[in-house]
Amino acid sequence: MLVTDLPIPDYLKSNLLKAGIKELYPPQVEAIRRDVLKGKNLVLATPTASGKTLVAILAASVHLARGGKVMYLTPLRALTSEKLREFKTLLASDEGRRIKVTATSGDYDSDDRWLADYDVIICTNEKADSLLRHGAEWVKDISLLIIDEVHVIGEPDRGPTLEVVVTRLRQMAPKAQVLSLSATIRNAEELADWLGCECVTSEWRPVPLKEGVYFDGELEFNDGSLKLKNYESDPTLNVAIWTVMEGGQALIFALSRRKAESLAEKAAVALSRHPECVSYEEAEMLRKFAEEMVSEGERSSFTERLVGLMVRGSAFHHAGLGYRHRQIVEEAFRRRCLKILCATPTLAAGVNLPARTVIIPELWRYEPMYGMQYIPVMEYKQFSGRAGRPRYDEVGYAVSIAKKEVEREMVLSRYIMGLPEKIYSRLSSERHIRMQTLALIATRAAESTKELLKFFEKTFFGYQYDVVGVKDKIMLAVEFLEKHGMVDFVDDTLSATRLGKRVSELYIDPLTAVRLVEAMRAETEIKEITPVTLLQMLCATPDVPMIPMARIPLERLANYYEKHKDELLVRPPDPEEEAEAYEAYLESLKNVMVLEAWINEVSEGDIYERLGVEPGDLAALRERAEWVCYSAHQIANVIKAVDFISPLRVMTERLKHGIREELIPLARLEGIGRVRARALYRAGLRSIEDLKRVSIEKLMSVPGIGPQIARRIKEQLSEIP
Repeated sequence: MLVTDLPIPDYLKSNLLKAGIKELYPPQVEAIRRDVLKGKNLVLATPTASGKTLVAILAASVHLARGGKVMYLTPLRALTSEKLREFKTLLASDEGRRIKVTATSGDYDSDDRWLADYDVIICTNEKADSLLRHGAEWVKDISLLIIDEVHVIGEPDRGPTLEVVVTRLRQMAPKAQVLSLSATIRNAEELADWLGCECVTSEWRPVPLKEGVYFDGELEFNDGSLKLKNYESDPTLNVAIWTVMEGGQALIFALSRRKAESLAEKAAVALSRHPECVSYEEAEMLRKFAEEMVSEGERSSFTERLVGLMVRGSAFHHAGLGYRHRQIVEEAFRRRCLKILCATPTLAAGVNLPARTVIIPELWRYEPMYGMQYIPVMEYKQFSGRAGRPRYDEVGYAVSIAKKEVEREMVLSRYIMGLPEKIYSRLSSERHIRMQTLALIATRAAESTKELLKFFEKTFFGYQYDVVGVKDKIMLAVEFLEKHGMVDFVDDTLSATRLGKRVSELYIDPLTAVRLVEAMRAETEIKEITPVTLLQMLCATPDVPMIPMARIPLERLANYYEKHKDELLVRPPDPEEEAEAYEAYLESLKNVMVLEAWINEVSEGDIYERLGVEPGDLAALRERAEWVCYSAHQIANVIKAVDFISPLRVMTERLKHGIREELIPLARLEGIGRVRARALYRAGLRSIEDLKRVSIEKLMSVPGIGPQIARRIKEQLSEIP
């Protein structure tokens, strides 16, 4: 089917042809035949890179031509940015009105009324949930709801949010067309039935995929085998070097960060043994990427290690990398100068980074309480789906490594020939039921237990299991919320209190709110609310997660507790009676230690050297802590905990910027940051008034302040009364 034959606006046809898209892929043709452009609800379950997003853009163009509004849900922030680029490129219209496309994520305490003026809104599932809690009225105007990666519903952490958001959006915009995009899943028909959709499934890929097992020097596929030259003694590296020698790139999936880093180091050594793998031009590109990485942020041995690998053509990719580090690694891989990338599974479900060969060295991981377990077939299929680069490769290879004959047979039968698992609702977790029950009551989507149960009946959980399976948990959630003053329950009428409504809007677990309220109302003998007081209060909540870091001896944590015990609101359990709970309490002090270092302007490099916290983990921790601190400040206002209001407001800013209190006015300026703010302060420029009085030349004499930054500072100052 040709693009020129489609019933879509002319500007889109023109943009598609400019992008080199002249003809549709078979799954796209099938979606058109099923009337996706005529408003039919559809679940499109096809492999990676089979053109699902283009179907969404085609459908969106038809709605936009009629004055409709489109909402596109994604599970990850990285995907919102990626989809924004794709939509803006293809929906850029030079005729009639300009189509306004935007993406939004984060900032969960706003109804973002400005979104009402946009035609296409791309947002994360969590942001959509937050918008619903703030009563965003424009949601009712949605005429097309696109749900990307809808199979995420089966994930324990992110699934319940997506499930509830979709259920609520379908209630609020009942006439909206629903287009769900998914990887290939076994029960796509069941998911489609719940959503009131037709189902299109396909195994077609733009680059054919060959799945095989490498064992004893031989690569075995369903349709034959291939003897590889012995480049390296390590099977994983041998397949990777073979790929690079043949002009491709290798993506190795490791099931832990430590293994990803170890494999990247071994790959760099292997590439050095085969200098023909990286051309002179590619080496120059890698050197420039490495220089860019060194110039970004604060230096540490972690960054230097990654840079040392990159210049040799290898790198690792996991959640410990800072945002810019990840961007640079991904761009180097897209530009094809980075030859071998060793990544954890998060990459498979995130950004689109295909390689000629995907290598899976291990198919089992350690699970707490269960020991070593085989990974799901669904996860294996997601790994495999990254094999084959459109326009560069004629075929993609997904290669699992077997060390024994029995493993070879298992991989063939369980994974290569196996079907992915069915998707099941995960909405029955107490945490999610507690959060969503409060949200439904606070937004008046449910004003009685009967209405609550009726809502849950319409979810995927209700479709699969009947609401009876979760009724007791819903009632326990209502009791919990009533007990802690978030809900009033009179004559079976449910209403949110001022506290309950605010907690729902803040998008935190009600249990976090309970812990914060108890800490602020605790009868305590502490003489002064110190930064450690506040940080420990935040870190004792379930919304501030433990992050990977170096193992800190319990003795050191116990010493830290002794040093600060007179500042702590949350007291430890008795170590003799509750040994495990006491250890968990001490463990939570790790986060306090990291955050205290951060707000005291210890560099990211030193935090890594002292505590083993990688840049990405530090960013995740401080972002969550900042949000919980902001929430605590809002709750303090509601419950009139006057002693905490000002300290929490100050701490929120300190966590945001990683600074001592005196730098707050300077750090608020865009482009300054903690290092430049301290440099300005040391130069005697300690307030906005000081900066207004000083000349641009004087500003430029401060370390780290160049002409561009100096001009930007002055521009901002002119806008401040």
